[in-house]
Amino acid sequence: MGAVIALDFETSDRWPDSACALGLVRIEDGVIAGELYRLIRPPRSRVHYTEIHGLTWEMLKGEPTFAELWPEFAEFMQGASLMVAHNASFDRRVLCGSCDAYGLTPPALPFVCTVKGARRGLGLPHNRLNDVCEHLGIELKHHHAMSDSLAAAKIYLHLRSIGLSDADMMLK
Repeated sequence: MGAVIALDFETSDRWPDSACALGLVRIEDGVIAGELYRLIRPPRSRVHYTEIHGLTWEMLKGEPTFAELWPEFAEFMQGASLMVAHNASFDRRVLCGSCDAYGLTPPALPFVCTVKGARRGLGLPHNRLNDVCEHLGIELKHHHAMSDSLAAAKIYLHLRSIGLSDADMMLK
């Protein structure tokens, strides 16, 4: 297994460019090799989801924009062959939307979805991140981008260990 990046975004509103936090976890040779967490100043000052992730405009207004942080994110992702997220369609949408808003090119990497993998491999009644983490005994501070991305990385590694392939979890 080559380098894989697990990621999780928190957003400030419903628009795909509204990233306000990003957690990245690098997996190399089947083990967690690095973590990166950053708060991001969103493009609009109204933060709609404070009750979910706890982030406010006061906390975010002095942070760098996505474009200012992009070189650091891109360096962390360099050499990866795959992106992983729990409900990957959401995180792919935010990554592409944030890149598009600033004229940046998102990584041309396939996305694997651990929700899809959990449905195929775990047989749980619900496959929300908190449910899968509880089932697997993974510690989680839900809706904190670093904790959520680390959980997605651990779920991914577990799913691979029980025989699921990347193709089994690939987002189309």
